[in-house]
Amino acid sequence: MTVSRSSLWPDYRTVWRWHFFAGLFCLPFVAFLCLTGTLYLFKPQIERWIDWRYDHLLMAGPISTPAQEVDAALLAVPGSHFLAYELPSARHSAARVIVDRSGVAIRVYVDPSSRAVLKQVAEEDRFERIILKLHGQLLLGNIGSAIMEMVASWTIVLVFTGLILWWPRGKCRVAGVLYPRLTAGDRMRWRDLHAVSGVWVSLFLTLFLLSGLPWSFVWGHALSRVETRFSRLTTIQDWEIGAVPARAIIAGQAPTQPGMNAMPGMDMTPTTASQSIVPDGLNNVVGTAMRLGYPAPVLITAPSGNETAWRVRSDTQNRPERISALVDRAGTIRSVRHFADNGIVDRMIAYGVAAHEGQLFGIANQVLNLLVACGLLTMSVAAIVIWLCRKPPGRLGAPAALPDGRIGVGAVMALILLGLLLPELGGSLLVLCLVTMIARRVGRA
Repeated sequence: MTVSRSSLWPDYRTVWRWHFFAGLFCLPFVAFLCLTGTLYLFKPQIERWIDWRYDHLLMAGPISTPAQEVDAALLAVPGSHFLAYELPSARHSAARVIVDRSGVAIRVYVDPSSRAVLKQVAEEDRFERIILKLHGQLLLGNIGSAIMEMVASWTIVLVFTGLILWWPRGKCRVAGVLYPRLTAGDRMRWRDLHAVSGVWVSLFLTLFLLSGLPWSFVWGHALSRVETRFSRLTTIQDWEIGAVPARAIIAGQAPTQPGMNAMPGMDMTPTTASQSIVPDGLNNVVGTAMRLGYPAPVLITAPSGNETAWRVRSDTQNRPERISALVDRAGTIRSVRHFADNGIVDRMIAYGVAAHEGQLFGIANQVLNLLVACGLLTMSVAAIVIWLCRKPPGRLGAPAALPDGRIGVGAVMALILLGLLLPELGGSLLVLCLVTMIARRVGRA
């Protein structure tokens, strides 16, 4: 018994209908992600421009010790306690001391020669945090993260259906398949700009979407639960899962379960004495950290809970270059943890995150990501133009559904698999199926 292709896969019109509705939902968010992602892509250059004056100070007189700089920062922020010290990026750079006041991390810039406080800014108000929360959470916290995760899930459907619609039929040709026919009529030109640019960036877009999932609230926590159940295959420490406070990220203890504010064993509430006393051993630890020469920025955090060793950690965006060390109060290195010491799944995710942020292979990574963002914007604008030109006045202009509602066994199996891998896609598909069944019954009644 032979199985026809029509019983396995949906026809062209059904795929087009799926592509239309997925695009109607996703493309405004895709354009928004391109704009905010491009800003975050050049975060290192933008932050250097923002902090330029604090990295080109005129030093006059002896340079103060790190402990003295921390003391100046604590005095400038009454009621605060020490959270982290960032190694200066250059000899003429201001010291960056991060303090915690009532659960808010504040970055204090201190002149090393005069100990004058040059600037105070809450970590959550810094450029990188605002753009990151816009890009991944729409400034809505975990609710926004869940929304963006659903967008990412449906964008994967958008990519697959778009590739099916693009696939050449009939005689083989290059124009309109591998490059757009810009000299053709308006309708053909916009169609080619949408289809061809979408094809060229589809692989990169899929990689971006998959590498961004570990940050999302639902998928990220699901990954955390899986790795906890199966002998901790990964250690989620180098990126956020949902809306994590900056103070937890700085302390190197980003929560991995919903509702948690810190990892077990970490005391996030300082004692009264710690609010006014500079942690003992800071000068020795900073001296050791400077000799280690880890990739910048390098954060130094004091022992917490029952710990006795300081932590020196490279927080570079190129995560495969990250390295950390435990150093005692005398400045002696107790242990070093390299990127290669992480599990294989953890390393794979770190490579994806670094490439996603455009920091895996330098400026070339940034240029590549910028080209992909431009291609996505072109695809999105062209899609909107095509829709506005084709849709009848006062109507949505969606492709008509087949009378029998046939989808195909192969397509159903593919959707089930995607729904299991992407929980929000699976949940929304179930809701859509339920709504469709109710609408049909009401229509027949």
